[in-house]
Amino acid sequence: MPDKSRSDPKDRRVAELARRQHGVVSRAQMLELGLGKSAVAEWVAKGRLHRLHRGVYAVGHEHLTRNGRFMAAVLACGEKAALSHFSAAVLWGMLTTEGRIHVTAPTCRARAGLVVHRASLVGDVGRRAGIVVTTPARTLIDLADVAPRRTLERAIDEAEYLRLDCTGLAPRHGRRGSGTLTSVLAVHAAGSTRTRSELEEIFLALCNRHDLPRPEVNVHVEGYECDFVWREQRLIVETDGAAAHGTRRAQRRDPVRDADLMIAGWRVWRLSYEQLLREPDTVAEQLQGLGITPARPPEAPGARRRSSRPRAGRPRRPLP
Repeated sequence: MPDKSRSDPKDRRVAELARRQHGVVSRAQMLELGLGKSAVAEWVAKGRLHRLHRGVYAVGHEHLTRNGRFMAAVLACGEKAALSHFSAAVLWGMLTTEGRIHVTAPTCRARAGLVVHRASLVGDVGRRAGIVVTTPARTLIDLADVAPRRTLERAIDEAEYLRLDCTGLAPRHGRRGSGTLTSVLAVHAAGSTRTRSELEEIFLALCNRHDLPRPEVNVHVEGYECDFVWREQRLIVETDGAAAHGTRRAQRRDPVRDADLMIAGWRVWRLSYEQLLREPDTVAEQLQGLGITPARPPEAPGARRRSSRPRAGRPRRPLP
């Protein structure tokens, strides 16, 4: 005798919807497809549905992909909800770190395990992998509110590399991150500091921390792709991670490469992971010795910056 659940058209419609939605469906969707409330309860009791959020279920099993978790979060926050902030940046490919899932909706209460932002999204949503998500431009505007400046720069670099449509990327009045976004868009050339490893990111953070001028990142010099380049000082810095430079092939290739660059008039300095992690101040001093000077001179220890504002309290006497 054939399995009734497999032959029932309503069951097949639910299964097909779950396939399109990365394995998850909402209770409202199942009711729209003709599955009654008692049938939904029965499926839950039999383990055919697994509760993820209130009114949202995984069909058949609980082992969801990342996109399945994203889809479930959006369904949990209502029809006008969209994946946003860090999670949207991950879905678009701008960032790799996930963390808690962020969703934005005009009206949605807090949901366990989710970061819910209440805001209007008119004109700022699209779809990626079938998931409703904020547009690349809106995603970056949202990131400016909550992310460190360097994280925002990395996302902008990756958006440029992926050729994402960022039309409309501009500060918006009243947003917390409008000042940061204004500054980044004014001084940061999209794609100019796109790093490929955490080691490269550590080195760039070292330059920022010591107020050293930013180098060009992952650019070609004399036919070779170089990690960091200061053209005026004719200096190239290579950050040697074990994965890329610890192989026999790399050990044969790197000296030849460095010799070609030095013959062409470049200085090449290779830094290890241990140097960057254990001796960052020494590395910064050595960079300055190679001509990479800080953008502004360091203040003397204990010195206080003078402010142009008069001190609060008694007004100053006018000059005679």
